[in-house]
Amino acid sequence: MKEVNVRFERDSKQKDIDVIVRADRKDKQVNTLMEKISIQEPEKLTVLDSDNCSCVIEEAEIIFVSSDGKSVRVTAASGIFRAKQSLQSMEEKLSRKFLRISRFELINLSKVKKYDFTMSGTLRIEFENGMETWASRRYIPLIRERLTGEEGYLC
Repeated sequence: MKEVNVRFERDSKQKDIDVIVRADRKDKQVNTLMEKISIQEPEKLTVLDSDNCSCVIEEAEIIFVSSDGKSVRVTAASGIFRAKQSLQSMEEKLSRKFLRISRFELINLSKVKKYDFTMSGTLRIEFENGMETWASRRYIPLIRERLTGEEGYLC
């Protein structure tokens, strides 16, 4: 296990907290440290239920978010909701646990059970609850890069 040195530098011009992790390579210890550092209050989203009433759900509940062009549907453990904001604004608001897999869909990486890259170049994604979706071929290079390079999900 590598030694971890932590120090604080005051910067009166800085509004947010900026953390930089320096190491010779990104390994399991670095990933674990970065995950622990980045823990924040869970994001809460205001959505509409099936009766068109506003309700609040936590980001961690969301399995995926999809758009049919006119409306945005939020599929969560507790049900299916509609969102008033666009898919792009949802993507900006949600944490790095979410990944765009097509023009019309974002997925919660922490809810994925299995990635199935086929020989024909498509990607099937299976969620913990048994639901599945397919990634757009156009997004597969970006998905591979994110899952292998940055997050270390794939071998």
